[in-house]
Amino acid sequence: MAETVMCGDRFNRQCQKSRYRTFDGSCNNPRNPTWGMANTRYSRLLPANYADGIHEPTHSVSGRELPLARRVSFNLFPRINIEDKQFTLAAMQFGQLITHDMAMIDGTTQSKNHARECCTPDNRLLEEALSSPLCYPVIIPPEDPVLARNGANCMNFVRSITDLDRGCSSQHEPAEQLTVVTHFLDMSMIYGSNDQTVANLRAGIGGRMNVDIRNHRQWPPASNNKTGTCDIQSDNEVCYQAGDARANQNPQLTILQIMLLREHNRVADILTLINPHWSDETIFQETRRIVIAEYQHISYYEWLPLFLGLENVYRHKILYHTKDYVNDYDSSVNPSVLNEHSNAAFRHFHSLIAGRLSLVNELRYSPNGRGFRLSDVLNKPGILEEADNMDDLTRGMASQPQEASDEHFDKEITEFLFRSNQPTGTDLRAIDIQRNRDHGLASYNDYRAYCGLPKAKHFNDFLDVISFENVEKLAAVYDYVDDVDLTVGGSLEKIVNGALVGPTFLCILHEQFYRTRVGDRFWYENGDSDFAFTIEQLNEIRKASVSRLFCDNGNHIQTMQLRGFELISKHNPVVRCSDLPAVDLSLWKDYAPQAPKHSSYIYDYNKK
Repeated sequence: MAETVMCGDRFNRQCQKSRYRTFDGSCNNPRNPTWGMANTRYSRLLPANYADGIHEPTHSVSGRELPLARRVSFNLFPRINIEDKQFTLAAMQFGQLITHDMAMIDGTTQSKNHARECCTPDNRLLEEALSSPLCYPVIIPPEDPVLARNGANCMNFVRSITDLDRGCSSQHEPAEQLTVVTHFLDMSMIYGSNDQTVANLRAGIGGRMNVDIRNHRQWPPASNNKTGTCDIQSDNEVCYQAGDARANQNPQLTILQIMLLREHNRVADILTLINPHWSDETIFQETRRIVIAEYQHISYYEWLPLFLGLENVYRHKILYHTKDYVNDYDSSVNPSVLNEHSNAAFRHFHSLIAGRLSLVNELRYSPNGRGFRLSDVLNKPGILEEADNMDDLTRGMASQPQEASDEHFDKEITEFLFRSNQPTGTDLRAIDIQRNRDHGLASYNDYRAYCGLPKAKHFNDFLDVISFENVEKLAAVYDYVDDVDLTVGGSLEKIVNGALVGPTFLCILHEQFYRTRVGDRFWYENGDSDFAFTIEQLNEIRKASVSRLFCDNGNHIQTMQLRGFELISKHNPVVRCSDLPAVDLSLWKDYAPQAPKHSSYIYDYNKK
């Protein structure tokens, strides 16, 4: 049994030479074998700003409490729906998939109500919550026009687990939060982040992943804790097991999980056909390499330019125009996820979430506006197996616009999130603000300065990147410029031309996605002869697209637009699936060696 590595401080195992990634992310960098590993700390760009310097949530520079997170949410982020004019809901949804692949806060569920209760089921503050070190409830102000209507005064919020909680840090150093999944873009949401999880998910034959077959279609296996995982009443209802605990959270996220699971088995079946002498292990590992490569390519070359801007990603050397290898792996670059990225900048894209999910047929028509209210279907994946909902929701997210990237958040996520059968739910924007403070992130003003903007002395100094109206709102809610939360100030900035965020968040996202690629020794474009694809295979991988993923792995999708993250237009028409470029897997015939058993060979630390 592998030794448990807590916080990434000690690593007593030897890194073995392998052409394949480990499942827990260890040994990607043999010099620093815990970098990017599951159950290790987030990184930070700026030191933590805890009220007591150690662990207490951030306070005002005056020493008083910051304004209530729910009050900030309600006053600064209106419940208005404005649709994006360029990009589909699939773009937003793929972003959530990337989020889940790269991080999951230790000690939180991020998909269901937490088992630890700081509030009563009808949202009233529990007296014992005030003395619990884990509870940091979001207080609902009495004037709240929606949530306080029935006397509610509390939204449940449980603090993230830190290295201090795990006994990895002294009482005299700032606490650092932990993520329980690998930091890499390695499809941990499909394969899991440890050996035991993937062993439970594998079929053990033909390199395949476990699936259940219903109506001649592959579905993820059943969860072994259905009622604890999904919002269902009976073990007879559908609830899936996956590499990530959040896989059932919303239908379109679950669709992407299913698509990638089916893609693994599709590729494995082809490799089995063309290389019948390969073992289950070889087929599984080679398939995993291919599917992760396809996913990394879609994430970076199809998705990332839309969110960060095409010119920006090339200028910052996040992407390259090339048909060759990209050999800039740097063993001094730590690929670990930035706290500021995962818990502030990337959360801005919650503004893209739509409150209604459209059901769209093959003719790209939604009869009578068919669809689902988002809060009705959270943690209820069974709807995907009803009628033609799987394909209709896939076409829906590939044709329905995402919401615009701005300060407006749909009320389905600010008033009704995870409401189950209750009339109201929680507020995701307030949760984001509360998490910002829980993690002790430095102020928006500090990150402005870090990213090259002038540090503000007065609220009007924010006018260089925030509208007059929003600066006025900030001044009305916060007492001091240095009190403004990063997740708040960043979300109010004017969007940089060609991107979907303002300059401060763009700066953080650039840093994260550079580190994620350059710090990953197994990145699919890396030409290291120990594990690289051939150049011919690599250029086949570069044909992968989200539209082809939908076509190959839907139930019976026949058509899709050329670029699935972009709205259908005369420049992006719907075409037959057979007309979309596809990865030619015949280039893998007789290519891979039999997967060797792990040897005691110690990786040469001086090679790179």
